[in-house]
Amino acid sequence: MQLNEIQVQKPKMGLAGAMAANSLNMIGVGPFITIPIALAAMAGPQALLGWIAGAILSLCDGFVWAELGSAMPYSGGTYHYMLEAFGRERFGHLFSFLFLWQTILSSPILIASGAIGFAEYSTYLWPSLGNHQIILIGVAVCLLCTALLYRNIHSIAVISIIVSVIVVGTAFWVILTGATHFHAAQVLDFPPHAFRLDHAFFLGLAGSTIISIYCYNGYNNVCLIGDEVESPQRAIPRTIIISIVVVAVLYLAMNVAVIGVVPWRQAMVSNAVISDMMQMVYGKLAAQIIALLIMVSAFFGVYALILGYSRVPYAAAEQGHFFRAFAKLHSKGKFPYISLIGIGIASAAACLVGDLKDLITIFVISPILTMSIPQCIAVIMIRLRKQEPGNSYRMPLFPLPAIAAMLGWGYAFISSDADPHKNLRNMLLAIGILLSGTVVFLARAKQHAAWPFASKPIAGPSA
Repeated sequence: MQLNEIQVQKPKMGLAGAMAANSLNMIGVGPFITIPIALAAMAGPQALLGWIAGAILSLCDGFVWAELGSAMPYSGGTYHYMLEAFGRERFGHLFSFLFLWQTILSSPILIASGAIGFAEYSTYLWPSLGNHQIILIGVAVCLLCTALLYRNIHSIAVISIIVSVIVVGTAFWVILTGATHFHAAQVLDFPPHAFRLDHAFFLGLAGSTIISIYCYNGYNNVCLIGDEVESPQRAIPRTIIISIVVVAVLYLAMNVAVIGVVPWRQAMVSNAVISDMMQMVYGKLAAQIIALLIMVSAFFGVYALILGYSRVPYAAAEQGHFFRAFAKLHSKGKFPYISLIGIGIASAAACLVGDLKDLITIFVISPILTMSIPQCIAVIMIRLRKQEPGNSYRMPLFPLPAIAAMLGWGYAFISSDADPHKNLRNMLLAIGILLSGTVVFLARAKQHAAWPFASKPIAGPSA
């Protein structure tokens, strides 16, 4: 099948709309809750290198997404890329299922990170809260959002716009505050041997880079709605590359603004560093206001994520690619209630991990073996086979960005945490997702008499 075979008539969004959707997907509460973690990873303002490294890795990976998304502008993104690269009758179905499996397993971790971020910021308003209370608040946020979503909801566009305005407005307030109360000496207050290129330096760099990747996450969003973008061969690459550059500049500016006001030794141990910054400049009331703004953003971010990800198992089950129970609709509200409850409970359970850094690291590491590295291989295979339409985007310096992205993901995989036990745990979790997904795929293939037990693919549309 040629890559330009699928034609679906849907309302289209132009470049400006795609840019807005992609950027808003990237700009969330992440930097408000992760700046201290990134600083702690490298123990100093040199943690800015992690944000730069994360931007470079995201850009290299963005070139991969841009080329694949331009060649195959279909909603679902990676699902189709794997089918095309690895074969629609054989391994393509395995890799596409692994992508789906990983998405379903890692989404509760992403949702839980937002809920724990909400809980940690609440400690600014209620300082007496301990670790157990923070975990319970995170669990409660996930369950409350699930309960609020247990009804027929056609759109959360209004909520998305309101939350986006709050997040972007808060980010610019932080940057403006930093610009007007800036102390350059604090940004340049590097600890002794900060740039000694030893094992500890590179472990710290990997840790801070993983934190930044978590915050940059979402630059591929436009690929997931590819068939709803006007002139996708041009719009998708531009959207990805421009949004990465713009958001990287915004996040770097926020980091510099924060440590230009709050000394990094204080910032790295703060649970609410933005509020600490505002209290130092404007006083307690401003600090409480911005804490509430960030908590509102985090809460409705969790709300939106549970809504969106609860539809993934439902859509897959409806097409025959996942367990049928998840395709059931509520008799009155006509919403996928089993899928919603499943994602909500799984997200609440993920909060029991408790540590925000662990949640973020697991979320970033979990797709490396099932999506990030295979996709870099896929773009090389498709280019060498000359399967792309003639008018699709071609990454510059092919295949160097794809190889650089593979190396970057590989380094992140083996160096995700300075603690060797946690590092091993993270690798085993990613390997576990790969192996468990393969076992489930083979079990379903045997049940449906599909490849590799027969020649036909698993039931469901091929694209």
